[in-house]
Amino acid sequence: MQASNGVRVVALAGGVGGAKLAAGLQAALPAGALTVVVNTGDDFEHWGLTICPDIDTVLYNLAGLHNPETGWGRAGETFAALESMSRIGGEEWFRLGDRDLATHLRRSEWLRQGVTLTEVTERLRRSLGLATAVLPMCDQPVRTLVHTDEGDLPFQHYFVRRRCEPCVLDLSYVGADAAQITPAVAAALARADVIVFCPSNPYLSIDPILSIGAMRDLVQRSRAPKIAVSPIVGGRALKGPAAKMMLEMGLDVSPVTVAAHYADLLTGFVLDANDAALRERLCVPVLVTDTIMTDLPSKARLAQEILAFAADGVANHRAYSPKPAPLRPQP
Repeated sequence: MQASNGVRVVALAGGVGGAKLAAGLQAALPAGALTVVVNTGDDFEHWGLTICPDIDTVLYNLAGLHNPETGWGRAGETFAALESMSRIGGEEWFRLGDRDLATHLRRSEWLRQGVTLTEVTERLRRSLGLATAVLPMCDQPVRTLVHTDEGDLPFQHYFVRRRCEPCVLDLSYVGADAAQITPAVAAALARADVIVFCPSNPYLSIDPILSIGAMRDLVQRSRAPKIAVSPIVGGRALKGPAAKMMLEMGLDVSPVTVAAHYADLLTGFVLDANDAALRERLCVPVLVTDTIMTDLPSKARLAQEILAFAADGVANHRAYSPKPAPLRPQP
């Protein structure tokens, strides 16, 4: 299916995998047809600034400004401010680039003025000339806390400072119980013709989104096809610590585990061709294709295949079951 006028797609995204597919969906759809709801559980405060890594990764990828080697950060970045900060004893473990720093300075200024994170992100989107709507999952602070064999670690300290070395025991999303779904996110889900779970880490990127207020219930009740793309290919995570975390939490590193985790939400699942043999183990319609995204054409090709798959009536199929007990938000 080539994307047609009137198709409205909501993508749930976080991390590089989510940003890649968001860029593909943007390329495959008419301008303004895509809304990306982005994880903010990775947000944290650093150098007195509010840093929103997933929002920025999505914005930079959609605008074609991202570093193509890492998938995050800005292309052609310099680090003069970081080097100067290091010389005067400041923390340097989180590499803020000079171009990226401007985003964090402006965001933090607006937040101090009482502007919501939704409106701040909208201003940044407009400044980049993007037609795609980019929405934070909520306006209240929610912070992913990683419970490890070395104690509890804020997500960025686990992911960046400790390079995912500690063993993961569990996760919680601090502040999720008090957070509320925003009117913009609720409206996007209500009018969505297709909902896509990007190939993001299910536990670090998608679960925080689903933990907010009525979010999970709204997604579950939506009549739109709900398609998840596996972030696990051939027993490995394409990016990030998903496979390592799954092993440490006693889970099988498999797309089957990912599908079971989303169980009651899905009407379709996308498997990489390397995992085609697993197709019979899934109880939803399955698209088997090449899910590796290396450039914009491959991202757009995957997006077009997902949209075609969604148009083939998968919404009428029963949801996958059973589902493991979800991780619980903690106040």
